[in-house]
Amino acid sequence: MAALCVGLAAAGCSGSDTGSNGGAAAKAESGAVTISYAIWEKPQLATMQKIAAKFHAENPKITVDIQLTPWEQYWTKLQTSLKGGSGADVFWMNIPNLKKYANGGVLMPIDAYVDRDKVDLGNYVPAVMDAYKFKDHVYALPKDVDAIALWYNKELFKQAGVDYPTADWTWDDLTAAAQKLTDPAKGVYGIAAPAEDQANYDNTILQAGGQILSADGKKSGLDSPEAIRGLQFWVDLINKYHASPSLQQMTDTDSEQMFTSGKVAMYYGGSWTVLDMKAIPEAKRFADVAPMPHDAQHYSVSNGLGMVINSKTKHPDAAWQWVKYLGGKAAAQMQAETGTVIPAYKGMADAWVKSSPEFNLQVFVDQLKYAQPLPSSIDTPAWRDPAAAELAKAWTGSASVEDAARKAAQIMNDALAKEGS
Repeated sequence: MAALCVGLAAAGCSGSDTGSNGGAAAKAESGAVTISYAIWEKPQLATMQKIAAKFHAENPKITVDIQLTPWEQYWTKLQTSLKGGSGADVFWMNIPNLKKYANGGVLMPIDAYVDRDKVDLGNYVPAVMDAYKFKDHVYALPKDVDAIALWYNKELFKQAGVDYPTADWTWDDLTAAAQKLTDPAKGVYGIAAPAEDQANYDNTILQAGGQILSADGKKSGLDSPEAIRGLQFWVDLINKYHASPSLQQMTDTDSEQMFTSGKVAMYYGGSWTVLDMKAIPEAKRFADVAPMPHDAQHYSVSNGLGMVINSKTKHPDAAWQWVKYLGGKAAAQMQAETGTVIPAYKGMADAWVKSSPEFNLQVFVDQLKYAQPLPSSIDTPAWRDPAAAELAKAWTGSASVEDAARKAAQIMNDALAKEGS
């Protein structure tokens, strides 16, 4: 807590009237206001603009200024702006970062507004809604939920004489298919196996019966035999079966680009990649999606964005009006019908599936039956990327999976211990 406040103190660790009372006691604003709204996903910008325009038409005294910052710069810019007192009034938050920012006092609890306006939190997918509660307060209304599935190139499968993936596929089925689909002469690999947590090994660790973080949030599970099995699956696809490009190749060109250019036949992708795929006319011809192959169990991790309010906003009422609107049914329907995301608002998944009939998007929705929230602690960023960097050494072959997992677990445990100090 102390270390966190060093980074976020200027933004709100000392607390504020708005932050402590949920904002509902703030004086109602009578004049026209403009609220800033920070996002990171460019493919979603057009839909956010449409929703903001509709909101403005229904709330003419409130204008929403959408500020797009690429993911690579988003968190650094956000933290700097919050410390400098210029942070956006409303901004996107994800599950791994929620506790850090809420604990740092830079987010405004919205309980009072939720109660005042009788917002039914039961309208949202529970795994995501629960993730935006912290220390008995609600900090966000969820905007969307995501899932991971297996994208595959139908043409490459036909050329290799391999049957399309099915819901019955196991890891062994995928590995066998990936080897058959690999054609060094053509520079084609069966699958892309990057060292990615949410899209790849977080899922296989759960499927193998392991865990990334213990249920009480105090201990890493990365060094368990089950977790090592979930990691070994990906490493073997590169270093044992030679059915995937190397980690360096996938660093130079990401998996999605390799897939859309026909250089890999399969890759694990999130539901957020659908917009990218739709933007490629040829993808309608060759791309489709299947459920993630399973091991001992069916499991997957899931994230979802929440809309949070800056505890220092000068316009708490207007900010809440925007959050409530964006978290409501009408905005969820717009997001679903445009194929933008799977809304966290229940009952909208079918509209999202129908938005892109060229792909079997139902598999993403079905995957949510096995979804678990992304693991998070008070300061997830303190261990997530450093642990991932340690695990990546197994992908390059510079460390065994066991050694990399053991060191990654130690990194996590050291960081988790500091949270409790």
